[in-house]
Amino acid sequence: MDASTPAANRTLTCGAVLFDMDGTLVDSTAVVEQVWGEFAARYGLDLGEILRTSHGVQARDTVTRFAPAGADVTALTAELGAMERVRTQGIVPLPGAASLLAALPPDAVALVTSADRILADIRMNAAGLPMPAIAVTAELVTRGKPDPEGYLKAAANLGVDPADAVVFEDAPAGIAAGVAACIRTVAVGPNTGPLPAGVLHIQDYSAVVVETGKDDDGRTVISFRL
Repeated sequence: MDASTPAANRTLTCGAVLFDMDGTLVDSTAVVEQVWGEFAARYGLDLGEILRTSHGVQARDTVTRFAPAGADVTALTAELGAMERVRTQGIVPLPGAASLLAALPPDAVALVTSADRILADIRMNAAGLPMPAIAVTAELVTRGKPDPEGYLKAAANLGVDPADAVVFEDAPAGIAAGVAACIRTVAVGPNTGPLPAGVLHIQDYSAVVVETGKDDDGRTVISFRL
């Protein structure tokens, strides 16, 4: 999406909003690159390839893909998770994320992240952002992104039909998950990759305008102008 897109096509109306975390609400790039950089150096791996393919997916899936044969995937994943939990320097909210969250009805917002709950709490707190009451974290799904399980579970927990929700995502795996869940998806930031048909794009939330209200049946109505 660019400035030439008609205004009507840059407006989305929904009943609930589902956010990814890293790269979507929270910029944790510095920590992610440090931790995966140490993993790559230890095993002589291509860091660029790891970062290209790990964005938006569960850490265990990336360890499984890149760890040398015979490595203890469970132990390595736990080690990397422990490293991430104690590193918060440089974690900041995306521009406009705090004001956007503050403007949304709390009972119409969910977080769907490939991080586990402990790490999600740490990073949202480090960025100064409130944790939504509904948070679908890594340990709550059996299949990580790009599988749509997490987004479908979040929509169900909020009591909305997927067609009445909007997903904000930054990574190809997460965007694919939103699309697979049949939820309208907005791509955020510079690392989205080629976008599927119908997926709009914003750089951040600094120019996003949101209005909230109720329809005649008392249901939440959220309108975004992107």
